[in-house]
Amino acid sequence: MATILDGRETSAKIKEELKQRIAALGGKGVRPGLAGVLVGEDPGSASYIKLKEKAAEGLGIHSSMVRLPAEISQQQLLEKIDQLNRDGAVHGIFLQLPLPAHLDENAALKAVLPGKDVDGFHPENVGKAWMGEEAFLPATPLGIDEIVRRYGYELAGRRVVIVNVDNLVGKPLASMWAQESVGAVVTLCPPTQPNLLHFTRDADILVVAVDKPGFITADMVKNGVIAIDFGANYLPDPTTGKERLVGDLDFDGLLAVAEAITPVPGGIGPMTVTMLMLSTVRAAELAAGLA
Repeated sequence: MATILDGRETSAKIKEELKQRIAALGGKGVRPGLAGVLVGEDPGSASYIKLKEKAAEGLGIHSSMVRLPAEISQQQLLEKIDQLNRDGAVHGIFLQLPLPAHLDENAALKAVLPGKDVDGFHPENVGKAWMGEEAFLPATPLGIDEIVRRYGYELAGRRVVIVNVDNLVGKPLASMWAQESVGAVVTLCPPTQPNLLHFTRDADILVVAVDKPGFITADMVKNGVIAIDFGANYLPDPTTGKERLVGDLDFDGLLAVAEAITPVPGGIGPMTVTMLMLSTVRAAELAAGLA
């Protein structure tokens, strides 16, 4: 039976550690500040930004969530980002994605100062990450890395297969684990990869984020795999009739063959919000000369 990698429990431990760091900053007269920018009223984005706001307030991080109308112009958005860049009380800035189609997402992400880019999407942070230098990275890969390490799993010499090639999960996680100092053997695969089985069955650590329920089944992995699931799929529950959240792994099937597995919900999801808070605290420490 696989070990369950509990994101809620791990997240709670990290939050307690962050409270100590926040208290140390308070002793220097610094309160970490996080600003989020939400454009429009997408229900999913609005819900997610509330989770971030609640997490910040629970830790004593000052949060200022800027809600802008969907019809805002590119220039107006850039002016708002510039205002946050110049605000000394704001240490971390994130844009809740996706932005409305008429806005240039890349230009908006580039407008955030690299030192306040706690989501890790600025090209300077992306480049530094691939070079193995200190940089802010997206919260999801940070959470994946943190939970794997806190459960004591070594990465050196492990064959890692990441079924995801986007800028949110796959590529930034590869930039972390492909470093010579880490020593993992990393392969990135799109979900449409021909003969995907060849790669997934070879993985010591398998990371999947494709939003396809039950996409990875027990016959697609080897015994003893460490399986990380960042899928988010809502399916009707045959018992209650309500929707329930499931991941991309056939959880029950893999539970019998994996060494460790993350559940959905309760795995990487809670870690993602907490790692954004960690990056905000780190940004405040850097700004105060304490890191």
